[in-house]
Amino acid sequence: MKIDFKGITGEELSFKLNRVKLEPDAKLDIKPQFSRQVRKVNGNDKLNFVSLSVKIESSEAEPKPFDILATLVGIFEVEDIQGQNDERKFVIEATKLVYPYLRAAVTNLTASAFIAPLNLPVISGPIFPEDRDQYAFTAGDLN
Repeated sequence: MKIDFKGITGEELSFKLNRVKLEPDAKLDIKPQFSRQVRKVNGNDKLNFVSLSVKIESSEAEPKPFDILATLVGIFEVEDIQGQNDERKFVIEATKLVYPYLRAAVTNLTASAFIAPLNLPVISGPIFPEDRDQYAFTAGDLN
């Protein structure tokens, strides 16, 4: 299998400050939620898009000082995929490649909002639990 990283683009980057009053000694649990979509282009099976998102959202039960939604899309050309196992390996590797850019985007977004920059954790292994399972995912077609 040959993977060629063609580029990355920001699909959505949003920040909203919430006027949440926190107790001085209160610990803040941010709990980022990650999601991923994988798409192929109809008519060009080599071209793949891996979209990686992180969302931090305040709620009544769990107030947070800000809401963030960041979505980045990695563009890849993939050749010589031999079955679902190779497809799964590609998605895991593409996710590992896009994640540091998403991490930097969140840090830059919060710093640009003039608050203490949020640093998402460094993740060396699979980000998504299903990547640890042998029946991980299905890739959808992009119409």
